[in-house]
Amino acid sequence: MTNAAAPKAAMTDVLDGVRDHYRATGLMERLKTALATFGPEQQRLTPQQLGALDQFHTRGLAATAELAKLAGITAGMTILDVGAGVGGPARFVAATYGCRVTGVDLSESFVDAARYLTERAGQSGQVSFQTASALALPFADGSFDAVLLQHVAMNISERTRLYREIRRVLKRGGRFATFDVVSDGGEPHYPLPWARTPTTSFLLTAAATREAIAPAGFRTLTWQDDTEAAKAWFAQLLASGPPSSPNLGVVMGRDFAQLARNLGRSLAEGRLGILTAVFEAA
Repeated sequence: MTNAAAPKAAMTDVLDGVRDHYRATGLMERLKTALATFGPEQQRLTPQQLGALDQFHTRGLAATAELAKLAGITAGMTILDVGAGVGGPARFVAATYGCRVTGVDLSESFVDAARYLTERAGQSGQVSFQTASALALPFADGSFDAVLLQHVAMNISERTRLYREIRRVLKRGGRFATFDVVSDGGEPHYPLPWARTPTTSFLLTAAATREAIAPAGFRTLTWQDDTEAAKAWFAQLLASGPPSSPNLGVVMGRDFAQLARNLGRSLAEGRLGILTAVFEAA
């Protein structure tokens, strides 16, 4: 019994560690204060206005737009955003393509914030959010036309299980589009946006990622290395000086600038890479 319980206890500890990293205490109050710069609370906000604080991944809104295009999203589709954060990609995709988007995230604080921001954007009838684990999605088999996964897999140790769960909720012929950080030959500089220590960071190389996805039952449509584009984006950020407000620091706290610098440095030194891939459910 002890041996059987040990892996489960270890996984619980990992999930708790990830939740702690994204706990974002006081997030709602920070958001309301930061968004006052756009006007009164009843004023509707656009994905472009929110883009600097709600796109929690490298290259921000541009990367979301590119991934959605590669995924072949069209009007009327049902989309799942796994690890949705505060909902930026979900709102952008819904507004751009006229589809329905459901987001899930492990952080209750992020889900609450995502719902609030979606209401502020006037999209509550089109975009919804739930607190859930990517390893146990609360949806029936074949529920979605497409699944998006952006800068999420690095927090998940059970990769094969993750990709199988994504395949389970996809319709046959549906698309899975991922944009994630991969290991590229060295230990990155911590703390990072997804983990302040290696304890909750589960990086794989691009090759190992492909191996983890293979058993799930997908056909590869796109497989590309976007590391150089990410490096250029970080270099431009550094050259531009301090970011304008509101930005991701509102969501992740005062040390976000350090987390982002460490990611940029790790990319520049060849320790990390950026992978974009799209698959079709067989």
